[in-house]
Amino acid sequence: MTSPELAKGFCQDVAALQKLGIKIVVVHGGGPQISAMLDKVGVESRFEGGMRVSSPEVVDVAEMVLCGSVNKGIAASICSAGGRAIGLSGRDDSLLQCTKQENKDGYDLGFVGKVETVNTELLESILNLGITPVVSPIGTGIGEESEMAYNVNADAAAGRIAGELKASRVLFLTDIAGVLDKEMSLLRELTVKQIEDLIDDETITGGMIPKVTYATSAVDLGVESAFITDGRIPHALLTQVLDSSDGEGGTIVTL
Repeated sequence: MTSPELAKGFCQDVAALQKLGIKIVVVHGGGPQISAMLDKVGVESRFEGGMRVSSPEVVDVAEMVLCGSVNKGIAASICSAGGRAIGLSGRDDSLLQCTKQENKDGYDLGFVGKVETVNTELLESILNLGITPVVSPIGTGIGEESEMAYNVNADAAAGRIAGELKASRVLFLTDIAGVLDKEMSLLRELTVKQIEDLIDDETITGGMIPKVTYATSAVDLGVESAFITDGRIPHALLTQVLDSSDGEGGTIVTL
């Protein structure tokens, strides 16, 4: 969300969709808030290959920010809009079980987690109560590492959760119109194969590559369609869910 007004509108959309009987899981990030707190407490961080290298100190700050003010603020705002929501961490009831993510370019990303399993039973039980789970992407280790915290990319967590729940759709909110071609025109619909080709010919580059990768992974796991949606548009969530064929922005990804 690029403004408090857009964030408020998003939470209003969640509440409105709940009243229509639509079950929603919200997965959020908080990169700017994490960066601000790292600066405030004097913890250095850097990015490698587009990912934040997560030392134990960085994970501690990320967990404090994401599982605290960001997570509870979103849940409270949904409730204020007339909906029902509960904030969760990926560590709660082993919601997101992770192993250390290995970067393909050989960077050591520290405690960045790759989601291996999702506690769908927990999410489904909450959804069946008519409550929206609001998930902060801090995962937990597995086995002997079960007390370890991992920093998980929010888009990766959202895509994996959607796939494990076999959701009808998953939406990734971003700060551009969607996937663009080399002339900077919006590509409204793409298949998984077309996305692979667009990455190969460098039409899709930079920070959009992880987003489309997680979108295609969700579709591969059984999600009917993934939307990379322009979150700068007011009520983008409501627009895409109720009229995905004629939204003001966004790219639809299918098999």
